[in-house]
Amino acid sequence: MPKKINRKMLGTLAVLGASMMWAIEPILVKLSYQNTDFINTFATRTIFAFVIIAVYVIVFKIKHLPVKKQHIPKLIYVSLIATLFADLIYIYALTRVPVINAVIIGHMQPIFIVFFGFLVLKQDRITKPDYLGILFMILAGIMVTTKTLSNFVGFRFGTIGDIYVLSATIAWATTAIVARKYLRSLDAGIIAFYRFLFAGIIFISYVLVFRGLEIVSIYQVLLGFTIGIGTILYYEGIRLIKAAQVSALELTTPFFAIFLGYLVLREVITSMQFLGILLLLVGIYFLSKKEKNTRVTNT
Repeated sequence: MPKKINRKMLGTLAVLGASMMWAIEPILVKLSYQNTDFINTFATRTIFAFVIIAVYVIVFKIKHLPVKKQHIPKLIYVSLIATLFADLIYIYALTRVPVINAVIIGHMQPIFIVFFGFLVLKQDRITKPDYLGILFMILAGIMVTTKTLSNFVGFRFGTIGDIYVLSATIAWATTAIVARKYLRSLDAGIIAFYRFLFAGIIFISYVLVFRGLEIVSIYQVLLGFTIGIGTILYYEGIRLIKAAQVSALELTTPFFAIFLGYLVLREVITSMQFLGILLLLVGIYFLSKKEKNTRVTNT
């Protein structure tokens, strides 16, 4: 019994730590923009995140590092789409949108995972709770991006920056499906290693050849460490506790982001945006009901 309690406690703390890192990330990005642009910010983010994950893999997962040839194309897809495209466009979007918009839209990823799972993973059926969860999460996204009732009534649904974040969210969802279908036999930490490896090689080579890399702010370094640590904590969390519990705990990220956004950047949210965050919680609740039911059936 004590071992089970410790396992759950450690998993909970790991996911909460990862959620804190995801909330800190956009804060550090915006602080980095005070001294440099999004290219340098993304480049250093990638480098230092990879360094942290590489050390973790070498110390704890080195025996799993070699992968089979059939896994390489899928890992390349995950790296190029999740890191080189989605992460990059997310970092760029933060030049245009408030922290809370980026965090909430990014947390709408389960909508697209359910949708793509239905199309690609034929065994995944969309249930009534799924439909309710998707509805609430879409409403949450609309409320956060419109900000006020007058904007909502006037059909002013966000900005181009919000669309950039949504594009990143959809891209992340496709890589989650690929990983779930083709990479389930791999250790999650190894997937994280290759996720940054291929994209890092391409992007850093481009930066070094065509413009040079500049580290002019401590925030660039801290950003990479934050992402690396957050990734490790997240994967340790999903190893220790159930996926439904991970999803629920991850929703602490918007609340961390609200607090940090106001404390550091003086960003404030409207009452409609706060209501949108509450609807996001409801949406995740309904989406997680399918997972719980599935576990009961399988056992």
